[in-house]
Amino acid sequence: MMNLYLKQIPPAPLQKGGDLKIPFLKGAGGFALIFLLTSCEQAKPVQKFEGYTQGTTYHISFWSTQKNVDTSTLQQAVDTELKRLDEQLSNYRDDSVIEKFNALNSTEPQEIGAEIVDLIEKTRLVSEASHGCYDLTIKPLFDLWGFKGESLTKPTPIALQQALTQVGFSQLETTDLTHFRKRIPNLKLDLSSIGQGYSVSQIAKILEREGADNYLVEIGGELQTRGKKPDGSMWRVALEKPLSSERSMHKIITINRSEPFAVTTSGTYRHFFDSDGKRYSHILDAKTGSPVSHQTVSVTVFHDDATIAELWDTALLCLGREKGIEAANQAGIAALFIEQQGDTFNEFNTTALDKLKASNTAVFSD
Repeated sequence: MMNLYLKQIPPAPLQKGGDLKIPFLKGAGGFALIFLLTSCEQAKPVQKFEGYTQGTTYHISFWSTQKNVDTSTLQQAVDTELKRLDEQLSNYRDDSVIEKFNALNSTEPQEIGAEIVDLIEKTRLVSEASHGCYDLTIKPLFDLWGFKGESLTKPTPIALQQALTQVGFSQLETTDLTHFRKRIPNLKLDLSSIGQGYSVSQIAKILEREGADNYLVEIGGELQTRGKKPDGSMWRVALEKPLSSERSMHKIITINRSEPFAVTTSGTYRHFFDSDGKRYSHILDAKTGSPVSHQTVSVTVFHDDATIAELWDTALLCLGREKGIEAANQAGIAALFIEQQGDTFNEFNTTALDKLKASNTAVFSD
């Protein structure tokens, strides 16, 4: 007998002022995936553990064909790594490496470490592919619009132009493998759009190192799988319907691939303001400084690396369906765009996703 388990990821608690305080906040991707785990009588059970990290939850399911992996020892290693990543990447703790970099108003080279330099250089490439729509230096704009408060603060044209002078990847120079230099002293980096995907990638490496060669790793809805379940069936996940008012299943995705496979989502339907009859998404176009106004409500990316997948889902959501599909096709990115027209959701695939479906690597069902 098969038991279907729907795992819904709870939202982070509201903080003082009504805003969501999520250390690695992104475009609702943390809420876009629901687990579908099937189970039956199995000779070797799937081991599971879960916890809290980065203002959200994590869930890990694994088993090994090679050896017995101690769950408590593995969880300790995972929690240690998540703590380390928080100390490196969190924009919500003053003592993190990235916030120390942000706090120093200087145009002198600053040591930030090879890990962050490498991660941000990967982000720079995706930013360039988005023609600057997606940009990690966007924090002054995010603060200006009031997306951390209880109400929207629509800026004046003068204030918007002033904030734009503090934004731009071109203002960040990589001087060597471990150092950055700000070309403007008050430049600030916001890593909220890349933290969860990168953390998934790092945790997956730990599982593989410890001999867990079959797994599903999920943090805040971003996930990566490898292998299959002990009964030979494949991992399955469900894509959430992009509605702000409820949580329900939109599509079931069966992952027919033994090698690592990541699924990440970014959306506009969880974090927004309604003001004077108009909805303002918290996804900002770094070129204009204003919220995006297209009809794309979510983008899901499929890739062999959760880090790259999450970089692209945010960038493509910023671009919207038309420009996003063009950019994704040029880069060979498998992505699903969902647009909302009234009560109807329309789906659009990139060329790479069509190929993925044709090969049965990812099987979609209602």
